[in-house]
Amino acid sequence: MNTLFLPEIREMLETNDQLGLAEFCTALHPGRTAEYMEGLDAQESWSVLKSTDIEHRVQIFGFLDGERQVQIVESSDPQELSELIAKMPSDDRVDLLNKVDSQIVEAMLPLIPKEERRDILRLSQHPEGTAGSVMTTGVAALSESLTVEQAIQEIGRQAKDLETIYYIYIVDEEKHLRGLVSARELMTRLSRPETTLGTFMKRDLVTVEVTDDQEIVAEKVAAFDFLAIPVVDHEQHLLGIITHDDIIDVLIEEAEEDAYRAAAVEPLQDSYLQTALLQLTWNRGIWLFILFVAALLTAYALKTYKVEIDKVTWLVFFIPLIMSSGGNTGGQSATLVIRALSNNDIRLSDARQVILRELLTGLILGGALAMLGYLVGFFMLDGPASYELLVVPITLLVVVLFGAFCGAVLPLLFRRLGVDEALMSTPFVTVLIDIGGIIIYMFVATRMIEELSTVVGNAG
Repeated sequence: MNTLFLPEIREMLETNDQLGLAEFCTALHPGRTAEYMEGLDAQESWSVLKSTDIEHRVQIFGFLDGERQVQIVESSDPQELSELIAKMPSDDRVDLLNKVDSQIVEAMLPLIPKEERRDILRLSQHPEGTAGSVMTTGVAALSESLTVEQAIQEIGRQAKDLETIYYIYIVDEEKHLRGLVSARELMTRLSRPETTLGTFMKRDLVTVEVTDDQEIVAEKVAAFDFLAIPVVDHEQHLLGIITHDDIIDVLIEEAEEDAYRAAAVEPLQDSYLQTALLQLTWNRGIWLFILFVAALLTAYALKTYKVEIDKVTWLVFFIPLIMSSGGNTGGQSATLVIRALSNNDIRLSDARQVILRELLTGLILGGALAMLGYLVGFFMLDGPASYELLVVPITLLVVVLFGAFCGAVLPLLFRRLGVDEALMSTPFVTVLIDIGGIIIYMFVATRMIEELSTVVGNAG
C-alpha cells in the first residue's frame, strides 16, 4: 500500500477541501491516483471520487481493485452511483454488477439511462467465459458509403462514447459486418477526402462469435496481434468488440486456472483472502480425496505383492526410487504437452510424433537413470547377487518409459474428449504412474529373480 498521500487526503476530506481533492484526482495518471487511495475505506474513496468530474471519476474507479469497487457500489447512494455506472465501459460495468448484491442492482438499474440499462441487461445474458461476456458494445461503426471527410466528422462525434477508435468497422443498414478501416489508414486518405470507405476497406476479417469460448478469442488475438477483435452473431451482425486489455485479463484468468489445476485445486472465484474458509477447504479437499483414493490403490498394489516382498526384502528399499523416477518423468511430459497444447505448438494431429518423441526421450533418460540405479544398488547392498540387482535398472528403464508415455498420452486423450487437459495435472499423472510403477517393479522383480535363480542354479 502506498501511503504517501494518505494524511493529506484525509485532511482534505475532514476540511471538505473540494478544490484540493479535485486537483489530486486530475494531477496524476488515474492508475497512480487509485494506488494512492488504497488506504482509504469505501466511503472515503467515494468522497474523493465525487470531487472530480465524471470522466476522471470513471477512469480512477476503473483502476481500483474489484473488491473496493463492489464495496463502493454497495455502500453508496444508488442515485449517485448510477451516473458512474452509465459512463463505464459496457463490459466492465456488467462484470462489476455481477459481483454486487442483486437487491442493490435491482434498485440501481431503474436509475440508469434507458439505453445503457438495455445494454447491461443484454450483456448479462451471455454465459460467463464466452466472448459475449467480455465484449464491449461501444464500437466505431460506419457505413461504407461515407467519404473520408464524413467518416472523420462522424468519428469525432462518437469518440467520447467509444473505448477505442483504432479500428473502424464498416456495417450495412442492418448492422452486418462488411469490412474494416484502421484509423491510421483513414488519416492517410485525407489528401483525397471525397474517397468513400467502401473503396479501400478490408473485407477479409477475422471475427469471433458471441458464443465462442474466451480462450479461443485470446488465441486469435494473440495469433494476429490485434488491438481489438469484432464479435458477431451467426448472421454476421456486429455486436461489439473485445479489446486487448480484456484479452490480457482473459489470459491472466486462464493462466491462474491452469496453475490451480496443476496443483490439483479447484480454481477460486474470488481472491484467496476473500474466499470463505469452507469453500477454500472444499476446493482443495475434493481433489485431495480423489488423490487419496488413487493413492490407496498404490497401497493395495503393494499389499498384493506382500509374499514376494517378504521373500526379497531388499526390494522395498528401491520402491521410492522407482515411484519417484516414473512420476517425475510423467509429470515433466504432461507439463510439456499441456503447455504445447495451450500454446497451439502441437495439435491432435501431431499425437503420433509427440508420443514418439516422449518415448525416445524416456528411453535416453531411463537408460541413464538405470545405470545410476544399478551403481547405487551395488554399493548400497551387500546381500543380493549382482545379477539380482539387474531388477532395479531394468525396472527403472521400463517405468520411465511408462511415465513418459502416460504423460504424453493422457493430456492428448483429454483434449480429444473435449475436457480441459489441465485437469490431467502433475499430481494425477504421478499417482497413476505410481500404481503402474509398483506393478511393473514387482512383476519384473519376481519374474527375473525366479528366472535368474533357476539359470544360475542350473549352471552351478
